[in-house]
Amino acid sequence: MSVRPVKKVSGTTPTLEGAGVKLQRAFGFGNTSEFDPFLLLDDFRNENPDDYLAGFPWHPHRGIETITYVLAGNVAHGDSLGNRGSLGAGDVQWMTAGSGILHQEMPQGDEHGRMHGFQLWANLPASLKMTKPRYQDVAARDIPEVVDDDGTRVRVICGEFWGQTGPVEGVAADPRYLDVSVPPGRRTRLPVERSRHAFAYVFAGSGTFRDASEPRAVQNELTGSPDRGEAGNRSLVLFDRGDEVTVQAGDQGIRFLLVSGKPLEEPVAWYGPIVMNTDEQLRQAYAELREGTFIKPR
Repeated sequence: MSVRPVKKVSGTTPTLEGAGVKLQRAFGFGNTSEFDPFLLLDDFRNENPDDYLAGFPWHPHRGIETITYVLAGNVAHGDSLGNRGSLGAGDVQWMTAGSGILHQEMPQGDEHGRMHGFQLWANLPASLKMTKPRYQDVAARDIPEVVDDDGTRVRVICGEFWGQTGPVEGVAADPRYLDVSVPPGRRTRLPVERSRHAFAYVFAGSGTFRDASEPRAVQNELTGSPDRGEAGNRSLVLFDRGDEVTVQAGDQGIRFLLVSGKPLEEPVAWYGPIVMNTDEQLRQAYAELREGTFIKPR
């Protein structure tokens, strides 16, 4: 087995989205080829309702899948297909936009005004860009959790890991989406298929994503200088090729998302919430929005 070296550690970018939601963007837009098939990751963590209650009113998507994972508060949602619902703490919604959907997402804090969750965008291959839209809503109680002998806890949202299979299935990018918690001072190894791109996003505690025998320093965009794979709260860790990821938790432990997927290696034409393969397909999508023909018959 070979440990994946760390290619880069970077921080988030404060971003304003929707009707004025303040969030932190880990990556997205521009060149995202190193994350292929993933396009964007947003961390919408806030304790001030004024910074998120305006939400994400009605907007379109085509050509992608959006994955919403809520840790605190609620997100009410609705769409042009007539679906309505609410995501609570620990719940996941995996939306395949496919040929096109209009929807809205409205964050609502908990009793203390706290709101926390993530949204990840996964690209669809050319053969499925115009597939039928669908939802997979998963309750927190249906997400399996596996605990290793060293106390490492892993919620398996999608994919197979340590003998458990996540409830989200049939996703084009065949991703693995894990919520990993490692106790203070513990060191653990997590398998990742060599053929996949992989990244970790730290959202609590700190640790080091580096094998003790791996001397190569990596670029740390948080400090502008090389380091040895150290990562703290709101750090994005991009991995190179290998069979597994190793992490040494700090004094407060560490919690992070570990996401991997098979690269599509297809051209990307992207504007706003619509991602296609060519500029002509992109122009057609926006023309259909103007003409009222964006939503296809079921």
